[in-house]
Amino acid sequence: MNKSDLIDAMAASAGITKAAAKKALESMLSEIQGSLQKGNRVSLVGFGSWSVSRRAARDGRNPQTGATIKIKAKNVVKFKAGSDLSGSVN
Repeated sequence: MNKSDLIDAMAASAGITKAAAKKALESMLSEIQGSLQKGNRVSLVGFGSWSVSRRAARDGRNPQTGATIKIKAKNVVKFKAGSDLSGSVN
């Protein structure tokens, strides 16, 4: 399912227009992104939670040449599925 399919499904399920569903989805994604940028955790009970974690700098290896390279530290987004979501998939 891609974003367009999700918008269509949301519109049909909620009985709203595709434009309203698109606006709602984009608003939700924007709020999640904004919260993560501030370093906050976003949690939807039963669905899952997003958090930001710091990945330390480390040495890596170029697979083509075998040369050692430096990989910079960076922030990464992590998602942990909630129990309801995990249970519905299994």
